Amino acid sequence: MSDKNYPDDLHIDTLAVHVGVDRSQYGENSEALYLTSGYVQPDAATAARRFSGEEEGYTYGRYGNPTVSTFERRLAALEGAQACISTSSGMSAVLMMIMGLLKAGDHIVCSRSMFGSTIKLVSDFARYGVESSFVSQTDVAQWQAAVRPNTKLLFAETPTNPLTDVCDIRALADIAHNAGALLAVDNCFCTPALQRPVALGADLIIHSGTKYLDGQGRIVAGALCGTQKLVKEVFMPVLRSAGMTLAPFNAWVVLKGLETLSIRMQAQSLRALELAQWLQDQPRVARVYYSALSSHPQHELAMAQQSGQGGAVLSFDVRAADPDQARTRAFAVLDTVRTISLCTNLGDVKTLVSHPASTSHGRLTEVQRQAAGIGQGLIRVSVGLENVNDLKADLAHALDAIEK
Repeated sequence: MSDKNYPDDLHIDTLAVHVGVDRSQYGENSEALYLTSGYVQPDAATAARRFSGEEEGYTYGRYGNPTVSTFERRLAALEGAQACISTSSGMSAVLMMIMGLLKAGDHIVCSRSMFGSTIKLVSDFARYGVESSFVSQTDVAQWQAAVRPNTKLLFAETPTNPLTDVCDIRALADIAHNAGALLAVDNCFCTPALQRPVALGADLIIHSGTKYLDGQGRIVAGALCGTQKLVKEVFMPVLRSAGMTLAPFNAWVVLKGLETLSIRMQAQSLRALELAQWLQDQPRVARVYYSALSSHPQHELAMAQQSGQGGAVLSFDVRAADPDQARTRAFAVLDTVRTISLCTNLGDVKTLVSHPASTSHGRLTEVQRQAAGIGQGLIRVSVGLENVNDLKADLAHALDAIEK
């Protein structure tokens, strides 16, 4: 693909609309969708050079596609990274990172508050000889103490899913680099519209494009941003062999989503803050988790790292006497909402609620769930673009169901 000579100081909103567009001979204004599994080569010698990597050029759909490349270039620009490689899902991006960077005998340090599937995947690599330690998301001293001579990677998610815990990205980057390791940050909740971890010292950025990058719950996609060297020499060989390839149509859909990313994140963050403030005053709510609230333990750090915004995901605990009652009451709320949808996805323009203990963190052991702070009365809310007063009314009606 050609490199366009854009000014160096373009705002992220402009980058989200323009970067990556490589028009065909027809001069289309919207990005073209290339649906093909193979590419006709001009001659055998050129095909040989392209397949061996000596020459740039598309060869086979599993290895690359112009529409997919457009998405990768745009997301890298938004994150301020040198390069990006896309994958078929967010979890496959995590898998690619682990497969590319770690081998038997290596060690990874992770937050124990991460997304449940991420914790499960990292833990499963013990069968292949990759050791892992899970530490407090917010305690920098625990991250430092967990580092060993064989530590190759620190992996954090900030804010976390679903408790919105925030880690100090710059501090973790210093720990990683002083140990000769890399820092990877899952930026799913904030996206580059609110937070750019590379600017704070992170080496790798993980994305589930399924969430806010698409923004309308239409497709599944993932991505891994980093240096040109890591993408080309470490992660591309994994993609070629393992085939966790992003489909061109899905890449095209996410491209369209990126164009409105900043506008959506700002609007949904404002609604989430108002809803979180309202939930704090509800008698049937024990606690609200949202980093833009002044009551949040890492509020100041979050505002500094997240452009003064909390993002669009919050969680709350229903008030209950014990775990069994908490689960019953949480289920009553989830079963009573009418405007809001019971759905385990997030990042949609529609507001969604879920019960993390039985869904996103359902495959963890009870010990792991407790360590992650996931109680039976916890409800996650992914705030969409509805009128916030309608959301309040729906949750008020649902919270009333607790007493019935």
